[in-house]
Amino acid sequence: MKFTSGHVATLRGMACMAAGVLLLATQDAITKWLTVDFHAGEIMLYRGIWAFPVLAVLVYRNGGFSSLRLYNPQAVWWRGIIAFLTTLFVTLSYVKLPLAEAAALIFMSPIFLTALAPLLLKEHIGFYRWLAVFIGFIGAVLMIQPGTKAFNSWVFFPLIAAMCSAYRDIITRKMGTQDSATTVMFYTSVVVLVGGAASLPFGIRWPSLEHWLLFAVGGTFNSLAHLLIVVSLQLAAGAIVSPLKYLSLVWAAIIGYVIWGDIPGMLKVIGAVFVIAGGLIILYRETKQQIGTK
Repeated sequence: MKFTSGHVATLRGMACMAAGVLLLATQDAITKWLTVDFHAGEIMLYRGIWAFPVLAVLVYRNGGFSSLRLYNPQAVWWRGIIAFLTTLFVTLSYVKLPLAEAAALIFMSPIFLTALAPLLLKEHIGFYRWLAVFIGFIGAVLMIQPGTKAFNSWVFFPLIAAMCSAYRDIITRKMGTQDSATTVMFYTSVVVLVGGAASLPFGIRWPSLEHWLLFAVGGTFNSLAHLLIVVSLQLAAGAIVSPLKYLSLVWAAIIGYVIWGDIPGMLKVIGAVFVIAGGLIILYRETKQQIGTK
């Protein structure tokens, strides 16, 4: 079979997305490992330091310091604050929950985004997307199992993280494209770093060499992952590569089993499938709507 340049670009885009979500899942595993010895603020600070070498390269390629000029500073800084809260609650999610379970609940973000869109974005949501929201919430209930012995109150942290993530994406949609993705990433990283530093009065531990290595790998993986995801969307259609984001749940399940021996129960697996199904329906309907408006 002969591949055209378009096919090659699509395959590269898919590979970039698969690699990006693998790096994110690995970074999440590193975060979970570090929660044993460090509180969330310390992790965000020490890991955040190592995000800047990658950001420095991106800023240089984007035009240097002049590219950091803000055209919509209020929205960028506010998005940074919400991103900080998202990162905080994501980090707290991994303290007491299995990696895959926390990751699946965090993937409620597009479900929350769709549910909030009529109120905050004034967007019309049709029957199928409301159905997807309903399916997603059913999945969350199956995973959380309220009122049973399987219920763990720590599930509220990934759910709050998902809501914060949805609100962050709403702000991003409202911002438009005046400020580049690199610029937004840079200032978001600054806010997360400062927020992490502000938590140090609650306790501080100087990392060992092994810990510094983990922080360096985690911070670098996080930046590279987001870069790969952006590149994947530049190489291939979002409808093709975006569903591959859910591969991160597969990676998380594999990593969680190998490192911590986590084996999710059947209800949690079914719930995760419902959440994924809801997210894919939303992605399909949004993609169809965008094609229809072109």
